Formats: sequence, structure tokens, C-alpha cells
Amino acid sequence: MLTLDLTNAPRWHDLSPGVRVQLRPLTTALMVATRSDPAVEAVPEEASDEERAVAFAKALARRAVLAWEGIGDADGNPIDPNSEAIDALLDVWPIFEAFQLTYVSKGLLLEQEKNVSALSPNGPSAGATDTAKPARKRARTARRG
Repeated sequence: MLTLDLTNAPRWHDLSPGVRVQLRPLTTALMVATRSDPAVEAVPEEASDEERAVAFAKALARRAVLAWEGIGDADGNPIDPNSEAIDALLDVWPIFEAFQLTYVSKGLLLEQEKNVSALSPNGPSAGATDTAKPARKRARTARRG
């Protein structure tokens, strides 16, 4: 079952111990805007999937990050999110992976779910229709004949 969050409120996501970001909901409008982002469109045709993924993630994060905690400058002073800082944050491999898993993949999983059948409610045969007749009824019918 698809659960809709009708509040559309921003949520906090932990990206690593002590680092968390507040992100806008991953909406259709946000994804469409990111796909047409100049940085995403500037990725060369011959770029690898990985290069495209990084460009897309950074463009999405620049639109989605509202606030963060546990992120500072080289002197250890807390800094506010800005385009340059968001890009630098996603250049940290474990942060990039966490962002992809906790935020981006949820939208992609929903996209994949459209391409498969729904699971049975409880186990492999829960959704199956019972076509067998009880043995007793067949036995009684056989004796009469």
C-alpha cells in the first residue's frame, strides 16, 4: 500500500553520526526541477552513470537542504547551508551514500514498485485462490457413484 504524507513537512535525515540535514519532501516538482537544472543538463553525453548521479545528487541537495547540524568550516565553526557547502558535503563519500540511501532511493524505490506485481499479504500462497475440494467431499461423492 502506498502511504501518502499529506503534511508535506520537511524531515530531518541522519547522514552520519553527528551530521543531519533537514530536507524538503521529495516531490514530483522537486525532481522535475532538478532534472532541468543547468548543472545536470551540462553533464556531457559521454559522461558515466556515476558522474551523472553525482551531478544529479548535488543539484537535488541544493534544492532540498533547508538546514543542517554538525557541519562546519575548516576552523570548526558551524556554517549555514549554501550551494558551495552542499556540493562539498556531497563530495564526502559516506555522506553522498547516506544521502542517496535515505532520501533519493525512496523516490526511486517507489518508481520501481510500479513495474512489479504486488506482494501477497502473508506468504507465497496468501493471495492464491483455493481450488481444491476437501478430501471428505470427494470421498462421499465417489462412494455414491
